[in-house]
Order: sequence, then C-alpha cells, then structure tokens
Amino acid sequence: MNVLLTGAFGNIGSSTLQELVRQGQTVRCFDVQTKKNAVRAQKLAQQYTFETIWGDIRNAEQVNAAVQGQDIIIHLAFMIPPDVDAHPEQARAVNVDGTLNILKAAQQASPRPKFLFGSTLDLFGPTQKLLPPRTVNDPIMATDAYTEHKLLCETEVQKSGLEWAIFRFADVPPLEPRQPHPVMFEIPLDTRFEMVHTHDVGLAIANGIKSPIWGKIWLIGGGKSCQVYYRDYLNRSLQAAGIKPLPERAFTTQEYCTDWLDTTESEALLHYQRHNFDEIMTDLAKVNAPPTPVRFILPLVAPLVQQQMLKMSAHYKK
Repeated sequence: MNVLLTGAFGNIGSSTLQELVRQGQTVRCFDVQTKKNAVRAQKLAQQYTFETIWGDIRNAEQVNAAVQGQDIIIHLAFMIPPDVDAHPEQARAVNVDGTLNILKAAQQASPRPKFLFGSTLDLFGPTQKLLPPRTVNDPIMATDAYTEHKLLCETEVQKSGLEWAIFRFADVPPLEPRQPHPVMFEIPLDTRFEMVHTHDVGLAIANGIKSPIWGKIWLIGGGKSCQVYYRDYLNRSLQAAGIKPLPERAFTTQEYCTDWLDTTESEALLHYQRHNFDEIMTDLAKVNAPPTPVRFILPLVAPLVQQQMLKMSAHYKK
C-alpha cells in the first residue's frame, strides 16, 4: 500500500516509519524540514527506503501534493506541550488548521485514502478519583489547548466521510536524551501512569492499517506490565542519572490528566505489546546515559544537579 506518514521524523513517526517499511509498505514521509528532522531522515535513509516530501501542513498546496496517490494517511504531525503553551497561535494553526488541510485534501482525492489519526489519553481528563482502567466508552473533555486541539480534530475526522480510525496513545517516551523541565513537577507522584514503548506504538500502527480497525477509536498502551505510578517512572529516571528521589513537597497535588488504559481489545487485534516497564526504562537509561568521564564525577555533582532541578518547581520551599 501507498502510505502517507505525517510527522514522520518525530518520536512516534520514526518508529512507525521503520515498521511500515519492514512490512513492505511504500511510505511517503511529510514533515517540516528542521535540522533535527533532516538528521534523523538521513540516518533512517541509510537503513530504510522511503520518499520524503519536506513541507508544512499549514500549506494546503503542499498538503494536496503529498496526499496524491496514497491509499492510507497516518496523521501524526502535531505540536505538543510545552510548545503548545509557549506558541499558542502557531500550535492551533499546525494542529487544527493543518489537520483540516489534510482531511480536505483526502476528501478531494480519488480514490479517497483511509485516515488514521494519532490522539491522546489526555482527553479523558482528570480521572484519578475514578476506578481504573479507562475505556473507549469513557467521556472525554478538553482541559487545555492541546486537548482542545485533539478533541476538535477527533470530531472532524469522524465526520469527514472518510474511512477513519483514531488511536489514543498512553505516554510514549522518546528514545533520545531529555532535559529536566518544570512540567515534571506538575504531576502528583501517586498518579496512575501508563507507558508504551515507541517501537510498540509503531508496530501497532503498522499492524493496524492491515486490520479491521476502521470506524473505531482504539486505546494504545503498554498493558498491565507498563501500568505504574508516576513516582516509579520518575525515580527510575533519576536513579539512572545518579540522582536521589526528589522531595514530595516539590510536586503539585492537583490532578493530572493521565491514567491506566484498557488495551485488551487493541492488543488482541494488533499484537504490539512487546516491552514491559523495566525494558522501557532500560532503553531510556541507555539513551540518557552520561558520557563515561561524567560518570566518575556523578556522586560529586548529583546533589548540585538535584538542587538545580528543584529550582524548576513552583511548589518547592526549603
């Protein structure tokens, strides 16, 4: 099949691209030409064969050209927090207007391609006071600009007249170095938290377009072996960097929009859950491991690093 993959060089996009090519699909990648994306595209091209069209989903003409001749569109290009909050006008133009551009181009194509939209479990809102897990039948809501964009786009996808499917993802940590950010303190430590390996998400999508997924919403997560609490994830991440757990008072007590998911149906059809929590954390530790010289001085600098991290917290008081 001819597959258009938007956001092809992002976190989930890169994993999806690799799996699609492995499964014999003809993939056209559509993404914005940043330095990071160009480097990743060049690296992937050394192992995989695919077409790349550099463009902007806000540009309807570029989108129309990319959609031509495609059997399936996998739409992953989307700005996420904290960039959504830092650049609200750009985010809405990319997320909402960009999605509408792709839907319109698909509606005008002949034949019309099928449309798979990548969404988020954040749409369930604050649910920590409810019994887990979340199911596709649970109500959804917008709680910030990002979820407002996802909610609007889900609605437009479902009424587009195209054959559609929506995948709502659990937390998908990228396999690349990550820097501390103030948002890490905006999740209560006892929050139910589900992860899924980025490669497993790529497999779910690649398997999905060959399966009877159409006309439905699916929850994509790591399964019971990846259902933990936020403190489990955070402390394992800190431990890998040689940093002790951060004090509980540095974290908010306000509910955060995340939870455990019922992925029984998606796993039964798509067979994608290959990594458990420990395996995900091991892979994350590898990509975030400090250089060898730094490891020798970690015991000395770790307290200083912890102090700098605590300065990012709006809740921490000595």
